[in-house]
Amino acid sequence: MATELTQSQLDAYWMPFTANRQFKRDPRIITAADGCYFTDAEGRKVFDGLSGLWTCGLGHKVEAISRAIAEQVKTLDYSPAFQYGHPKAFELAERITEFMPEHLNRVFFCDSGSEAADTALKIARGYWRKAGRPEKTRLVGRAKGYHGVNFGGISVGGIGANRAIFGEGVAADHLRHTWLTDNYFSRGQPDHGAELADELVEILMLHDASNVAAVIVEPLAGSAGVFPPPKGYLQRLRDICTANDVLLIFDEVICAFGRMGARTGSEAFGVVPDMMTIAKQVTNGAVPMGAVIVKQSIHDCFMDTDAPDYVLEMPHGYTYSAHPLACAAGLASLDVLERDAVIERVREMSAAFEDAIHSLANCPHVLDIRNYGLAGGLTLESYPGEPLRRPFEVAMDLWNKGFYVRYGGDTVQLGPPFVASRDEISSLVDALGESLTSNAR
Repeated sequence: MATELTQSQLDAYWMPFTANRQFKRDPRIITAADGCYFTDAEGRKVFDGLSGLWTCGLGHKVEAISRAIAEQVKTLDYSPAFQYGHPKAFELAERITEFMPEHLNRVFFCDSGSEAADTALKIARGYWRKAGRPEKTRLVGRAKGYHGVNFGGISVGGIGANRAIFGEGVAADHLRHTWLTDNYFSRGQPDHGAELADELVEILMLHDASNVAAVIVEPLAGSAGVFPPPKGYLQRLRDICTANDVLLIFDEVICAFGRMGARTGSEAFGVVPDMMTIAKQVTNGAVPMGAVIVKQSIHDCFMDTDAPDYVLEMPHGYTYSAHPLACAAGLASLDVLERDAVIERVREMSAAFEDAIHSLANCPHVLDIRNYGLAGGLTLESYPGEPLRRPFEVAMDLWNKGFYVRYGGDTVQLGPPFVASRDEISSLVDALGESLTSNAR
């Protein structure tokens, strides 16, 4: 093991979403990053084929972001989040709203996508209580949906392995996922499946819409394997929610701020939710941050109270909400996105990425390929009785070749940095093709 870490140090760290036993037999240690590349403990350059964890679209060690964080820590390293504020929190909140669809203009800060999802669910329930309809508590998610790892998020989430060992969560129903055999190897949004949104009508009939608070979906389901929405699907969800007084929440932790070739998934797919959760790209991954952006009418419902003005309108928040360093990073990140026309670059690169990833269609064991913007997913045929093995083997082979990708379930996922070149994307996809071929048994 070419690293100075001791076995005791390796043992002390219980790693998240990691097969700890395998990892600690064969550690993969990242020691540095610059641009589109990591450096590992052996000094190898490794192309970052997932932008960190969908976080670093601008690449690593972005000078403007690093400088903003360094300047901020010299001025104000921490400020209490409750009952007091600091200037950059208000500046960033307004800046975020400039990227949002019309009417989403009130920002509640937290520290991650998981916290953002649970915050949105609490706001939804709180809103209906404030609006005089406390019976509206039921929540609806979707199979293959991912909304973080807190109890609300895993309850509305639709990845069974993420909640199987933790027992009962929050009561929730789930729409069927939109992955259909008729749509295999679709480029961009698939043609079939808009009618699957009508399952929401059945759920509302089962519980009565008067008891349902909110529906939460990812515009593009990312963590389960990159599943773009069928054409017309999100609009039908929007129409059903509007007709039945049910809030629609878009989880845009992966989609927002460029990945879809638009400011948000809402913009890319032409549907406006009542709330949106964000994280990851808002700071380019440099400092943890998440947020919920809500329509002003939802915010104003909490403010419409006869209680004295010193009474809390919503007793919720986090010690590190709107952390000064995160706010500095967020302002710098959004400035770079606009100044360098990065979102426009993503749109331009998306066609080349689409052509590249679909060139793998005839590789061994590839069952399906999906893409939108700079996000792509491949579903691989399983070994008999071992559905998780092949993506792991492919990803490890890629790591040894100098490429990092995400593997999960029966999928391999690609999310190259927004600033990656055509040649770098081609090299990533070519290496993936070689790894798939070498795992042809």
